[in-house]
Amino acid sequence: MSPTGEPVRKAVIAGNWKMHMTCAQARAFAATFRPLIADLPDDREVVLAPPFTAIPTLCRHLAGAGVAIAGQNVHWEESGAYTGMISAPMLLEHGVTHAIVGHSEPRKYFSETDEQINLRARTAQKTGLIPILCVGESDDQREARETERVIHRQVEQGLEGVDPLRLIVAYEPIWAIGTGKTCAAEEANRICGLIRGWVGHPEVVVQYGGSVNPATIDMLMAQSDIDGVLVGGASLDPVSFARIANYQVPVPV
Repeated sequence: MSPTGEPVRKAVIAGNWKMHMTCAQARAFAATFRPLIADLPDDREVVLAPPFTAIPTLCRHLAGAGVAIAGQNVHWEESGAYTGMISAPMLLEHGVTHAIVGHSEPRKYFSETDEQINLRARTAQKTGLIPILCVGESDDQREARETERVIHRQVEQGLEGVDPLRLIVAYEPIWAIGTGKTCAAEEANRICGLIRGWVGHPEVVVQYGGSVNPATIDMLMAQSDIDGVLVGGASLDPVSFARIANYQVPVPV
């Protein structure tokens, strides 16, 4: 709670390893990363989303370190003839607490629809996982000034029937993912504020993601409506990601 008694949103610093890291590499990462976050402030939490194969290894080697583990996706069925898919019970068995849904890469490469993403988010919540719902516009959509329309639709359709208090929304402008481009902090904050309004609950956690790195983290986290970040490439380096997790909000002068 704040000094005025108002609820305070806890920042969530999440790393998405995508299709990187073997189990051996995950062990090495954990050995370096763990001591670097030993004194992390209480106003934030860290989440890592390794490949499915590395989940047991990372859970074991980061046990007790205060790091939550996420699946990079989750299917809406508990079991069945869905080759290559992962169900919520499979994740929960290893202590996973979060699941990324609606990331731009599955949307793009595997044609995931808002309806499917909504099913994933609802199933995640029903089984006890916290969904991290990704939304964001492409470069063409941004140039056509369709950013707000696209994201509003993704939020509206992706979150139907989803509890906003057990949810994280990650704003990831597609044009800034893995490109080295970063949305200006003020613009990212504006969009995150709009997302909070569209969700309809002031305490929903809204992250920013898009080429986040140690050089940009402090300014991003100084924004009023950015409650954390979803980090891609910079989360593969334990020193870099530890610096992001240990962000320091600049003091106004």
